[in-house]
Amino acid sequence: MTEPSNAVEMKQIVKRFPGVLANDHVDFDLRRGEIHALLGENGAGKSTLMNILAGLYRADEGEILVHGKHANIGSPRDAIANGIGMIYQHFMLVPSQTVTENIILGLREPRFVLNLAQAEKRVEQISKQFGMRVHPRAHIWQLSVGEQQRVEILKMLYRGADILILDEPTAVLTPIEAHELFTTLKSMTAQGRSVVFISHHLDEVLEIADRVTVMQKGRVTAAGVSPKGMSKKDLARLMVGRDIVFALDKKQQEPGDVVLELRDVHALNDRGLEALRGLSLQVRSGEIVGVAGVAGNGQLELSQVITGLRPVTSGSIRLGAYELTHHSPGQIFNYGVGHVPEDRLGTGLASGLSVMHNLILRRYKDAPIARGISINWGEAQRVSQNLVTTFDIATPNISTRVGALSGGNTQKVILAREISTRPDVLVAVHPTRGLDVGATEAVQKLLLQQREGQAAILLISEDLDELLAISDRIAVIFDGQIVGEMPAANADIEKIGLMMAGTK
Repeated sequence: MTEPSNAVEMKQIVKRFPGVLANDHVDFDLRRGEIHALLGENGAGKSTLMNILAGLYRADEGEILVHGKHANIGSPRDAIANGIGMIYQHFMLVPSQTVTENIILGLREPRFVLNLAQAEKRVEQISKQFGMRVHPRAHIWQLSVGEQQRVEILKMLYRGADILILDEPTAVLTPIEAHELFTTLKSMTAQGRSVVFISHHLDEVLEIADRVTVMQKGRVTAAGVSPKGMSKKDLARLMVGRDIVFALDKKQQEPGDVVLELRDVHALNDRGLEALRGLSLQVRSGEIVGVAGVAGNGQLELSQVITGLRPVTSGSIRLGAYELTHHSPGQIFNYGVGHVPEDRLGTGLASGLSVMHNLILRRYKDAPIARGISINWGEAQRVSQNLVTTFDIATPNISTRVGALSGGNTQKVILAREISTRPDVLVAVHPTRGLDVGATEAVQKLLLQQREGQAAILLISEDLDELLAISDRIAVIFDGQIVGEMPAANADIEKIGLMMAGTK
């Protein structure tokens, strides 16, 4: 009897949440030994579908077959028992533990006597088998983001998974780490494993996928098509139902006076080590300065010292005539600094509060929303509804919990709140990370509009294509210092890459 060619078949899957039909009778299949890309706008239902397959959600209707047999998947443990493992965009690792300790954490066997040396040997064997270099005894906090992702994949392989789901796996990786991941995935499928690849990076999909399925508004609009001969524009049109402009119209304009200036700034990271080492940088009105660098070279700390979230040990930060050094985040905002943080739901928003509450966070103390010591809720509703309309935020209503929105719409809430206060400086950290092509286009257009309105914008991103597309000037950060700058219009990508690696 021949084995079925499909590793997974999901038939007529339905999943409802209050007020939302996330999956509307969806069919999806994954063949043995293939990489199947699952595409769609934020909120299209693709992550919900895969969370059902991974046991995080239970389908309201439908059937799942794994290797031709009916599978009752009601928990992640059930999924693993069926050989299914999901690697999430946000890793689930214990920083203080070793690679091996994280991999075996939660396993039922062995019950009483732990042979750690044997487990380390098995981890090393699997890592060599799939070309994933990582030391079994290294602690997680010592590893780069790319290495931590390898640990998450090894965790699933150690548990016997032969069906892997990767949700935005390259969102936090450098180009080199992404290439290494693709090599690993191809090695896996060559050995008979199957991969579902969720991504918004269409170049990656064209490079790695054997087939593509596209979802829109909870339904499949293109099922299992071959990407051969297709372009980014073709894939984008399938995703959003319209043409996407990848080359944005950036008007030529001369930047104005220096608005934000950092001089010889030093700051420590969370481990007490020096993260910024005498960093100096200027941003002028009417320009976007893009900061390029490999993750962990001080980008996060740079954004935090400007916005008052991290103290400066020495040096000076000025906003025009104001000295920002040692001032609180509230004071710095009042001086005219807006902030789009890296962590949308953790830092940028109060995820348990409504869209309206989040939109008025910056202005609830000021008239006309403030009325003495109370809030004019009618005015708060009017202002919030206007922002929802102006910034095209897709939400059932302004009372909806902001954490229930898609990634693109949560980002729009932050941008609407920050931009509507008309800041002199906007610090935007990875503003399009994890967003689909339509939402990315919308966010980039908003940044360019602020530039045309003479705002000074500091754009921190690991997407070099994005930096080159909308920045006026590229500043490269390495080991907590700006090691070089160049105009974006004639930037030398090879030179930028060398500077990112610490070589001029």
